[in-house]
Formats: sequence, C-alpha cells, structure tokens
Amino acid sequence: MGRLESRSEQVCGLCGESSPLTASWLGLCLSCIRERPQEALEVADEAHARARRLFDLPERPPRAEDGRRCGLCVQDCVIGEGERGFCGLREVRGGALYHRAGTPERGLLHWYRDRLPTNCVADPFCSGHAQRNKQNLAVFYASCTVDCLSCQNYHFREADPGCGDLLTAEELAGLADDSTHCMCAFGGDPASQMPHALAAARLLAEEGITVCWETNGTARPALMDEALDLAVETGGCVKIDLKAHDDVLHRALTGASNRHTLENVTRAAARFRERPDPPPLVVSTLLVPGYVDVREVRRIAGFIAERNPEVPYVLLGFAPHFLFPDLPRTSVRHAEEAQAAAREPGLTSVRVGNRHLLSRAY
Repeated sequence: MGRLESRSEQVCGLCGESSPLTASWLGLCLSCIRERPQEALEVADEAHARARRLFDLPERPPRAEDGRRCGLCVQDCVIGEGERGFCGLREVRGGALYHRAGTPERGLLHWYRDRLPTNCVADPFCSGHAQRNKQNLAVFYASCTVDCLSCQNYHFREADPGCGDLLTAEELAGLADDSTHCMCAFGGDPASQMPHALAAARLLAEEGITVCWETNGTARPALMDEALDLAVETGGCVKIDLKAHDDVLHRALTGASNRHTLENVTRAAARFRERPDPPPLVVSTLLVPGYVDVREVRRIAGFIAERNPEVPYVLLGFAPHFLFPDLPRTSVRHAEEAQAAAREPGLTSVRVGNRHLLSRAY
C-alpha cells in the first residue's frame, strides 16, 4: 500500500472525486464513464484531441460532407480536400484519395529479426514456441487507427511517410531467409496499412512462412477475414487486443469504437475449429488500473466464451507510459481477481502475461 499512498491523487473532471487510479490526462473516473457516458465522451474527446495535437495528427476522424471515404477501418474517415485521415496516411488531392503509405508499393514500417521463442503475447500457443533455432520477421507498422492514451509504442506517431525509406510489399517479403519461421505484423497497428501487410503476407505464405498478426482488430472485417485466412493456412494466429467490451470505455481509452473489434473476434472465433492447434485466434486485454476492472474483464470473457470457450485469453499487466504516467502498475490482486473472473463464463485457457510488471500498489 505504501507505493499507492505515495502517489498524488488525480481528480475526475465530472464528479470531482480524487483517486490515484484516475489518469490526469483523461480526467475521468470509471464510475463517471459508466454512469454519465455522454458527458464522459465529451471530456474524453477533448483529451484525445490534445493528445493528437502533440504529434500534428488529425484531432478527430474527418467527416467532410463532400469528402472521399477511406473505409479501411472503424474510423470510416470521409476526407475533404486538403484533409488527412485519422491515421495520417490518407489525404485528398484534387478530389482523389491519395495514400501517403499503406499500399503494396509504400509501407511505412520498421522491421527486425526476433529470435524464437519471443515475448509475443501468443507465444505459449503458437508454433514458433518450439522453433529455437529460427527467427521471427517482426514487422512494426508505424501508424495506427486508434489513439490509446497509454500506448507503449507511441513513438510511431513521429513517423513521416514523406521522410525516410518506404518498403514495398515485395521488398519486405524478400527479407525472409532460411532462418525465418514466421512473420508477425504489429505496430502501431497493421490495420492502418492492411493493403501493404496483406500483400507482403501473401508473398511470404507462398514461401512457406508462418503468418501472424497482432492488432487492435479495427480493420474492416473483410480485410481481417483475409488476414485470418493467411494465418489459418500457414499455421499462424491472429492476436486481437480487445481493450474493453463497453464501447464508451473503449472510446475513452482509445478514441475509437470497438464495434469492428467485436465483430472481428466473433468472425474469427466462428472459424476456430478449422484448425484449433495451434489456435488461430488469441484475445488479450490490458489491465489498466482504475479502468479495466474485474467487472469489465468478466464481460469480455463472457463475450468470448459465448463465441467459443476454447479461445485463449491473455490478461496483460500495465506499466505507466505515454499519457498515463501517473497510474500505478497493475497489482497482483487485480490480475489474480481478473483471471478468476475470466474463467467464470467457461473459458478454458486464461493466463496472465507480463507478470514481471505486476505490483503491490493497490
């Protein structure tokens, strides 16, 4: 308890209650998010707008009356002349939608070779776990469809498709060699560059490389279906990070609705038995102190179990980062109670990841 008591208490802008489990940047407590959703969304919207301004990114998804629709993700941007889409990679020039990056010819990304087994959330379930002399081609897409205020990889927001080198899908696939067992697309998030990611993944699949994905699940469902096809065919998996079941809470934490994420989990779970070993779908949730509580985890687990109780579910420990530096690390008690709650609806595989991050803070 000492560590918690040493923290300053932040104040909710709606109810005025102070708590060390309220993030000052967001300025909302969980009770107000649940009990005063419309007011909470107004406060959260401004918090995300301020966060976007830090990196000169569009504050909100554009909704131009005579704009061009992007349609790649849940933000469903309608972009006007001279505007950019929410991810910053699409704009309208001369009435036409222009992709600054994310097409098969222009991938804004970083890559590296990650020796297996790696620290992937899905590692205990994936085929790469036993490939000790092999490597993962880790592909970090430097853009995202959401605006997580606790993002651990927030530096991608500084990437500029107008500066530096861009890789084609063919160039990326050409990086695979005899030591490559798998490719994992993550980020940021591949959802904002799915045409490029899918093109590269198809080429890698043709060479016998296992294809995996780590994503927030906000891509258009038809695109996620293609991603799942490649994972199923090659022995890979899709790891979807479901940050909250409550859409208002999800929007408060990420600046985006979870409707595509829920649909993509549903569609992937329906195909689970096509190839249950290794599991083609793994769902994870970050245990953000003060926000993603046991009640929320129970709802997420119930949602997953209704679709398929065999889907592995991973609860991740939170570490203070980015715009949530004033929250404590997830406590051991929080993680253990969440794990127990996740098992209640009947999920057969629930584990806690990032245990080294857990604290005794609350």
